[in-house]
Amino acid sequence: MSEHTAPTKTISDFEAKLAEADKSVASFERDDKSLIPMIRAFVRSNPTIIPAFVLLISVVFFSIIAPRFMTPGALSTVLQQVTVTGFVAIAQTLVILTAGIDLSVGAILVVSSLVIGRLAVILGVPVPLAIAAGMGIGALMGWLNGFLVAKIKLPPFIVTLGTLSIFTALKLWYSHSESIRNLDIEQNAPALLWFGNGIKAFGATITFGGMALIILAAIVWYILNHTAWGRHVHAIGDDPDAAMLSGIRVDRTLISVYAAAGLICGFAAWVAIGRVGSVSPISFETVNLGSITAVVIGGTSLFGGRGSIVGSVLGAFIVGVFNTGLSLAGVDDYWQQFAAGTLVIVAVALDQWLRRASQ
Repeated sequence: MSEHTAPTKTISDFEAKLAEADKSVASFERDDKSLIPMIRAFVRSNPTIIPAFVLLISVVFFSIIAPRFMTPGALSTVLQQVTVTGFVAIAQTLVILTAGIDLSVGAILVVSSLVIGRLAVILGVPVPLAIAAGMGIGALMGWLNGFLVAKIKLPPFIVTLGTLSIFTALKLWYSHSESIRNLDIEQNAPALLWFGNGIKAFGATITFGGMALIILAAIVWYILNHTAWGRHVHAIGDDPDAAMLSGIRVDRTLISVYAAAGLICGFAAWVAIGRVGSVSPISFETVNLGSITAVVIGGTSLFGGRGSIVGSVLGAFIVGVFNTGLSLAGVDDYWQQFAAGTLVIVAVALDQWLRRASQ
């Protein structure tokens, strides 16, 4: 009985069949050809467009309902009012870009100002050393926040809510609940008031503090967009696990972000002394909320990974324009708070809408 073997296909047979196969590339219908998805994608890739547009519309609107708003004096007042908030908003932006939040930035600023003031005015320490000590204390408090978030793996909201209470208690203990008067600062350490001075021209006063805000914003913008550290910050905010797998030292970067935020708050403490002309343990109690408001209105996502320093500064200006414009229009203070809260809700809703552009 003979064995019958099944015919086998040679390689040439497979090649012949392969040549007959369909070589067309698979294609899928895109759903972003309509106007709204295109606008959404454009705004998402250019986060400063919305705050810049809102700022422009706000200036035009308040110049109509309150003619005094467009005077050089009123516009320079807006810059002076948002200077400290702008500094703290820059620090807050760094943290929020990593999908975190820092509720203690205001307390860090006040503690740093107390350290600077007491060392320079009461103890007679040279002003440069006092300022360096205040900035160092700010960086140390920020480092503590970062260590608890990165190493102990605690949620940023809980960590900074706790350190807010701790730093608040420390500032009252350290200051003995006493303020440092403007007269004492002028007599013993007048250099602490330098950022409150400025250049007067055409009825406007541009303070050195306002100039420093613009310079710092430019520096931090460059660092975030043109250095490896800045790219790491954005990557951690997008996806910390993917960032770690790509070789980024997530823990070290997070700690450095919180420390940098504290350092900026320490420098802002010097600016704040010049802005108000005194040092008080109960000053700037609303700067936490103000900084978060500016960051959110400026287009930085609370979910991390997307945002800009320029947008945060514009957000601070938007809040200042609304407060000054409504005040000049004779609107009560509580309606100013109502307007700020509405802006925050609208900004968060817009952020959620933009997030769907990547889904």
